[in-house]
Parts: sequence; structure tokens; C-alpha cells
Amino acid sequence: MQRFLFWICVAACLPALAEQRLIQFTAEQVGQTPAGFRSALYGAGKSGDWKIILHESAATNRQPVLAQLSQDPADDRYPLLILDDEVYGDFTITTRFKLVSGVKEQMAGIAFRIQSETNFYVIRANGVDNNVRFYKVVNGERTAPLGPKITVARDAWHELKIECRANEFHSWIDGHEAIPMITDSTFAYGKIGFWTKSDSVSYFGDTRIVYQPRLPYAQKVIKEILEKKPRLIGLKIYTLNARGEPSVIASKDQSEVGTPGSEYEKRAVAEGGVFFARGKDNVSVVMPLRDRNGDPIAAVRVVMPTFRGETEDNAVIRATPIVKEMQARVQSFEELKD
Repeated sequence: MQRFLFWICVAACLPALAEQRLIQFTAEQVGQTPAGFRSALYGAGKSGDWKIILHESAATNRQPVLAQLSQDPADDRYPLLILDDEVYGDFTITTRFKLVSGVKEQMAGIAFRIQSETNFYVIRANGVDNNVRFYKVVNGERTAPLGPKITVARDAWHELKIECRANEFHSWIDGHEAIPMITDSTFAYGKIGFWTKSDSVSYFGDTRIVYQPRLPYAQKVIKEILEKKPRLIGLKIYTLNARGEPSVIASKDQSEVGTPGSEYEKRAVAEGGVFFARGKDNVSVVMPLRDRNGDPIAAVRVVMPTFRGETEDNAVIRATPIVKEMQARVQSFEELKD
């Protein structure tokens, strides 16, 4: 049975193309860090001790929850548990948390748009000082926290909701506005994670993320070209995987992403070759996609309607400006894979 259960589905009542991910912690995970997450640490001290436990309460019997159990009292210690398999831009996250214990601190929060352990945003609740704060960490340096005084009862479950839309962030505690709209453009997208501080022992319950799927840069390039060239039958970008084999990373037909390429795409990347093929009512040209230094970093297959008497030279001449326009949008392999 899966240790980490989540569902990704189209949410019919949400904005177009929005998707929903439900993260549930199950009894099968007890004593383990949930799969798909990575423990990390910002600051000093020991790493967090993140695991699933069975929590007893009056309202429910033994309920699986995520717990941060380490009580290292280092003041500048911020354990993170990062959901490591997805990058989010615009999203709304809703989670439950409980401040259980801590001598120096009793805090819990959500870190978001995480680039690394030293670059992220966070919104967290403090049960000792009774406040909710937002701040960002850039290259390991924290900004001054922003947020109001709000009573956050300890040893009680609370709901934290955070909404990110472009450079605007909004948050709620138990259905009430926690921090008015904040605007910041430092990080446009990133990962999401659970957050605590110092010796805080904090629990987290089931979590829901509603998000707009982020369009990979290569797919964005394809989309922009097709808006200008709607009569193209096909347009694909291929890169070589770790085994040196070509596969599609962007396509007019997005269901083709991940499918393997042919020897022609492989040679276009490895050797910079140009290849031509004729179909019944179309022609196909494979050309290298080059970076700013002129080195091949990918292959492009352009499929176009043909005409009577079209030669290979004609087809290559027609495909060349399309590929050059794509190259103008791609400066490096890293940018293409973003």
C-alpha cells in the first residue's frame, strides 16, 4: 500500500486549468518521514526530526499526523520539510497545525517558493508571542518580519491558509485574515514545505494545494511560435537524457512530452545535422537548436504542409526562420529545461 497518498485532479469549481493536490498522512507511514519530502535546515543546530505519529484527541481517536519532534533549542534554527517533487507558482495552500510544546519557541508555518534552504518565503504562527508573521530569506539573510498580533492558542488545532497570485501573498488563520496583502517579486515560483523554529514541537494535518500548473519554458516557446504560425502541423523540442537518447520536452501535442525521439534528433544535437523527410501531405525538418554560443543543446522537429514540387532545400529554407526565432528565446540549456 502506498505510504504517501495524494490525488491530483481537475477541480471543476476552480478557475480554468486549476488542479488540486491533497496530501494525506496515513497509519502505514507511522514512524517514518513521508515519501516525497526532504528534510532541510536553515540556520544552526540539528536537523528536524520529521515523522508520522498517531495523535490522540477527544474529537478523533488515533489520527496520523506529521510531527516535528526534535527539541534542539538553538535560537537560529529553522527545520524545514520540503515537498520535493513539484514547483509551484500561483497556488492556495490550506493546512492544519497544532503547537504542542517548546520552552523557547512554539511555532509552525509554511515555507513557500523555496529555491533552497537559504532562499524562500515563510508565513508562520507564534504561540508564545501570539502573532503571525511573514518574512523572506535571501541568500541566508532574513528580512524584518511583517504581521499582526493574533492569539494562537497552544495545544489546539488551527487552520492556516496562504494564497499566492503572481507577486501578491494573502493569508488567513482559522478563517480570519491573518496578514493583509503583501507584495514581493523576489521569487516567482518554488517548492513548498512545512516549517518550525528552535525547540518547537509542532504537528501538521492533511494539506490541500490548489494551483495553476506551471508551463515549462520550452513549452512556452512552442506556444508563442504556434500563435504566430498556426498552420504548422507539428512542432517539437527534443533534448538528450542521461543515456544520451532523445526525448520530447515540449510539443504542439503536449501528450507527446516524454516520448522518445529518433536517430535524427540524436544526431541533430550531437552533430548539428539537419534532416528532411516527406509525408503524404507534409514535410518534416529536424534541425539543431543552438545556445548563445552556437552550440547545439536540443533538436527541433518542424512539420509543415507541403506543396507540389517542394524540395528538401525549400523545406529547410521554410523551417530555418522558425528555428531561429526559437533560438532567440533560448539562451542556454538550463533556461530551456526550466
